[in-house]
Amino acid sequence: MLPPDRPAPDPDGPTSIGVIANPSSGRDVRRLLGWASVFPVSEKVNVVLRLLSALGSLGVEQAWMLPDAAGIASRVREAADLARSRHPMPQVRLLEMPIHDAARDSAHAAAALADLGVGLIAVLGGDGTHRAVAAHCGEVPLATLSTGTNNAFPRLREATLVGVAAGLLVTGRVPPELGLRRNKCLRITGRGTDELALVDVCVSRELARGAGAIGDGAHLSEMFVAFAEPAQIGLSSIAGLSCPVSRDDPFGLHLQLGSGRTLQAPLLPGVLQPVSIAAARRLLPGRPVPVHAARGTLVVDGERLIEFDDGHALQVELELQGPRTLDVEAVLEVAARRGLLFDVPGPLAPE
Repeated sequence: MLPPDRPAPDPDGPTSIGVIANPSSGRDVRRLLGWASVFPVSEKVNVVLRLLSALGSLGVEQAWMLPDAAGIASRVREAADLARSRHPMPQVRLLEMPIHDAARDSAHAAAALADLGVGLIAVLGGDGTHRAVAAHCGEVPLATLSTGTNNAFPRLREATLVGVAAGLLVTGRVPPELGLRRNKCLRITGRGTDELALVDVCVSRELARGAGAIGDGAHLSEMFVAFAEPAQIGLSSIAGLSCPVSRDDPFGLHLQLGSGRTLQAPLLPGVLQPVSIAAARRLLPGRPVPVHAARGTLVVDGERLIEFDDGHALQVELELQGPRTLDVEAVLEVAARRGLLFDVPGPLAPE
């Protein structure tokens, strides 16, 4: 980690971005419970290289990466060094930090990259990885790349296009007010608890944590969502297929689960399960709602995270000023209309 008294980044230094690639994303227990695909290390290396190739073509000079036990970062650095003789590629540098093969690696890397003053952090992972980074990156925007199982927060996009959009943003060709979006989030607070959720918080009656992921809706008693889209898989599909909330709506949703109408929800790849919904209410910003259960486990963005009992008195609040993310479609739209990718920039007017 970088020391807290690190001097401010040099504005005349190299244009740089950060990359956090979770080696464990896309490889959890849901492969045993359903038919989810495995996202191998070799493909994560290729995704990062496609991202860096596009960034290098647009003048980004340096990429800082989270080192990892699986060797993603070291393989990317080696391949980028070899490719630089024939193609512009950013210099890949590894953060100097201890590795624990856990979510705290992503969190520590996000804080270190923010201290370095990178223009953007590209994140390869699912909802859990993005949550860990978003909680520690400050105002540094995120470029989201989906390599997890249930990817409600990161959209599925080709890394080359993400690299083009990121390069246009960090080199100043597209201003932040046109190329970034602000996301909603959920804040969980209580005695000794202050956690961030990007998508949803579910309350499970089960106390045993076991595997991190959860794929059975029978034990859920209530659910809070920042947004929920119908075309999603996982726990967020419960809200998305019963009462959708868009990323742009200035409210979220609070579902009471139990005796009521029964929904068939795709909680796992290839698996639909019945979930009973008793009531739905809008979750308004600045109005915390207490968790009704006296004891159980909070499932945050699809993973068991917090066990609680009567002494915790947990509550969930919607916040509108969550992390900033790269709006790939908006950036590419601006680039097309302004002709930013031509050798001589300018719009191409049809005859």
